[in-house]
Amino acid sequence: MKKAAILLFICLLCVLLPGMAGAKDFGVILDQSVGYGGIGNDSSVDFTGALIPRFSNLLGEKGEIYISMGIIAEYENENWFFVPELLRTDFTWLFGFGDFKAGRMYYSDPLGFIATGLFDGARISVNSELGTFSFGAWYTGLLHKKRANIAMTPREQQYFSLKLDLKDLQNTYFAPRRIVSALDWEHLSLGGPLQVRVTLLGQFDLYGGERLHSQYAAGKITLPLDVFAFDLGGCLELIEDGGSFGTALAAELGIRVAPPTPLQDTLSLIARYSSGLNGGGQLTAFLPVSTVAQGEVFEVKLSGISLVSLDYIARLHRTFSAGISSTYFIRSDLETYTEYPLSVKSDGYFLGNEFFCRLMWNPYSDLQLNLGGGVFLPSLGNAAPGADMMWRVEFSFVFGF
Repeated sequence: MKKAAILLFICLLCVLLPGMAGAKDFGVILDQSVGYGGIGNDSSVDFTGALIPRFSNLLGEKGEIYISMGIIAEYENENWFFVPELLRTDFTWLFGFGDFKAGRMYYSDPLGFIATGLFDGARISVNSELGTFSFGAWYTGLLHKKRANIAMTPREQQYFSLKLDLKDLQNTYFAPRRIVSALDWEHLSLGGPLQVRVTLLGQFDLYGGERLHSQYAAGKITLPLDVFAFDLGGCLELIEDGGSFGTALAAELGIRVAPPTPLQDTLSLIARYSSGLNGGGQLTAFLPVSTVAQGEVFEVKLSGISLVSLDYIARLHRTFSAGISSTYFIRSDLETYTEYPLSVKSDGYFLGNEFFCRLMWNPYSDLQLNLGGGVFLPSLGNAAPGADMMWRVEFSFVFGF
């Protein structure tokens, strides 16, 4: 009940503060998405709609307040859900050599798959000739569990699947209680065009009993050269799980080509690796804080999974773009990932290939329509070649006013 009262209080502040502050900007975003898909002959329809009012106001010459909240409607497994949610809501204050931000803000690690999304807390950034240094600390326990997308333990995975009950927000609405902190350094022109971003990030479990803590040292460098851009990133993770200690690894290599053609097209190749269990050794499965789906159809978590993805996108008209991608998924070991398409124990490492196409029409700055569809084919791997394919088509539009 305490968390529910806090959420209600924050929502009331969202309604009252804009009038008190004399908000200078107001808008509403309508975000709708409908999908149809399944595995083999089993299929279902899902829908997500969000109505998001937003307010922003400058406070003098150095301050700014931004408030947004939403009512999200979801249809899944033949059930409707209506979710009230406080979205990005933060206060920013600029000073001579940096800025301070507090509230519910967006944060992403350099690799984009360790801790990404909205977090509640504060962050301070300092600009210098050596780059930008930032430190932030956040709490996750007041976020909606699907917004935070944190499921690091079997208990949290089970809790994540529970149906939302507005009469029992305490036990069905909120994300797992964790403290996340990060020390970041970023330099956008180190020795010329070389861009570098490094972070030391930690998350600390606030549940009782056997707790899971993890710390990450991650970095990414980007080198643009004419029509090419090269990305190289890596992460070392230290995990403490109920008194047991382990080490995990993750890495990313990317190459982008943007030739000077009338189509304004881009071809990207990305390879990602995440460690799996090592037969009881010190090297264990990589475990991110946030669950970031690595596919459009096969929405797998980057834990004991590696992949190679080729993506092509072209701007066919000033308002119209099209893209196609191919992603091949590989198990890093035979123990970590045991879900679809696996139904029995398998000695195969190659899960299969996903193909996905997307059409994007953006006729106005405040209107965007997307149509996409794709399949995941286990038959192109050796882990479960007889499994049924997974498929999905989806349509979405975003309108702001």
